[in-house]
Amino acid sequence: MRRTRGVCALVVIVLIGAVSAQGMAQGFSWWAYDSVLEEIQDRGALRVGLGLFAPWSACNEEGELIGFEIDVATKLAEDIGVMVEFERTNWNYIIPALVAEEFDAIISGLAILPGRNLKVNYTSPYNGIGVYLVANVEKASDLETLADFNSSSVTIATRRGASSVGFVVSVFPDAMLLLFDTDTEVIEAVVSGDAHAAASFEPNQQTWVEANPETLYLPFEEPFASEVGAMAIRKGDLDTLNFFNSWIAANKANGWLEQRRHYWFETREWADQVATDPDTIAECDESFQ
Repeated sequence: MRRTRGVCALVVIVLIGAVSAQGMAQGFSWWAYDSVLEEIQDRGALRVGLGLFAPWSACNEEGELIGFEIDVATKLAEDIGVMVEFERTNWNYIIPALVAEEFDAIISGLAILPGRNLKVNYTSPYNGIGVYLVANVEKASDLETLADFNSSSVTIATRRGASSVGFVVSVFPDAMLLLFDTDTEVIEAVVSGDAHAAASFEPNQQTWVEANPETLYLPFEEPFASEVGAMAIRKGDLDTLNFFNSWIAANKANGWLEQRRHYWFETREWADQVATDPDTIAECDESFQ
């Protein structure tokens, strides 16, 4: 019996050694990996990639960043014990920029999509929103159903690289798709009549109509699609992913995330803080690129 146990123990040791040797030969260890979380702590700063689109992130009249994701990233950094640094990135390039290590994480209203998940790791979701149509009164008043908007004679605008692109293609495959780099360009296209409608994330559909009551309207009270958002980090970093997920779980449980979501997505208390002066917006944009 003792000899049998000794042989079994020897076999286990040999197998462990073989697996370890194979892992080392492939350039990695199966029990260890690089931790961006440790790099963040050593650096003393969490670097966050984002795009500008209220209420997730925007510039206020003083040229400072405000928004739901600004609050999230700032508190996350505080809880790690570091500063936060924001880096504005063209939305269509934000995932390649993360992969290229230009920053540590995307915290910017990033929807969970399978195609994106092939390139990055998502955290647990922490924000769900609807996607609405905002239409031009003159051009779309005779379009009464979703099926009416699904026509080759209809043009729908949305932001390039956003998850709304996929929703528009899925729900309105026959419509013409008009893409822009910013939400401002998207809504201007509808106001000017270059597009019949725009795909708008909640709560912007109300903001856009309120700002252009004579030109824009909501053809439907309900969203035509919905999504959930999460942070994104580079693949293979279990340490950072575990901490971020734990942080999200803790701040869901204590009500902090819901409180901030309510403020930014269910009230308009922040609306008069958002910069409208083009020079202020430009200066804010340049200050953290």
